[in-house]
Amino acid sequence: MTAETHDPLPPRHVTDWAWYAGLPVAAAVWWLLYGQLIPFSEWATSLFPVARDSHTGEAIAFFIYDVPKVLLLLTGIVFITGVLRSWFSPEKTRAILAGKRQIWGYPLAAALGVLTPFCSCSSVPLFIGFVSAGIPLGVTFSFLIAGPMVGPVGLGLLYGLVGWKIATIYLVFGFTIATVAGFVMGRMGLERHLQDWVRDLNAGPVGELPQEQLTFVDRLKIGVEQVREIVGKVWIWVLVGIGIGAAIHGYVPEQIMMQIMGGEAWWSVPAAVAVGVPMYTNAAGVIPIVEALLGKGAALGTTLAFMMSVIALSLPEMIILKQVLTYRLIAIFLAVVAAGILATGFLFNAIL
Repeated sequence: MTAETHDPLPPRHVTDWAWYAGLPVAAAVWWLLYGQLIPFSEWATSLFPVARDSHTGEAIAFFIYDVPKVLLLLTGIVFITGVLRSWFSPEKTRAILAGKRQIWGYPLAAALGVLTPFCSCSSVPLFIGFVSAGIPLGVTFSFLIAGPMVGPVGLGLLYGLVGWKIATIYLVFGFTIATVAGFVMGRMGLERHLQDWVRDLNAGPVGELPQEQLTFVDRLKIGVEQVREIVGKVWIWVLVGIGIGAAIHGYVPEQIMMQIMGGEAWWSVPAAVAVGVPMYTNAAGVIPIVEALLGKGAALGTTLAFMMSVIALSLPEMIILKQVLTYRLIAIFLAVVAAGILATGFLFNAIL
């Protein structure tokens, strides 16, 4: 879609008062649905003729919980960023964040990620919203990396497992990786490697009226149109990606990982990262595996490198991101973050 063929605002078939009344109702319904995801997933899993604590039961519960969660987040975040975009065009956003001020965008985005309790796939909706709003790509990558890698849930569990000193060091390393990786990717000028439809979305107008003449209802309609366009392109890949991740989550080969990461060989750190990348779980799900690995004698740096790779570079995340990024940009993202994770693993093994 190009700027010339961009769809105009939805026609005024609904009166303005209905939009004003519908907004809080829609928000309440969204909040209610999001709050019932865990009970719903447990109930739906119980309908299958499998034991809940079996590998298959774990995979089914994970899929039923994660798919609606990611789709709800994607819908809500894209709608909000679409409405905000009607005030701040991508060009205006980039101008605000240009020059020296953009330097602060990387640590701020990483800090937002640290405070956001999302796994890698749940962070993708915010990433897509940031990209579509015209926020610099490197800044958005800082958020995407920090969110799952050093979120509050994982840090809290890690604190209980290994103590505050190591958890704090992990926080510093994870925050630094997210900030530096975002800065490096931002300096590489990678916007040309976004998918064509994302670039067209940023280049196109936000409506058929000038921004200053749009009413609030017009802006709500722009948000709805953004949801229709973006979610309509991505939803099927959310199903595919999380489906693969659920299967992996239910059948984590813990014994094999212990054999790979239990030794002191130099190759154990890259091997741990290579094993971790194809997997998918959140910080809460990987902590028990980390505890088991440490209990079996795995080196701390190797184990933490594995943890970082699982929650920051998951295969399902890459599948969903493919709808926004080209293969080349995904490869660059993987290489930069993996380099930071490897450095963390080697340094932890050297100093602890």
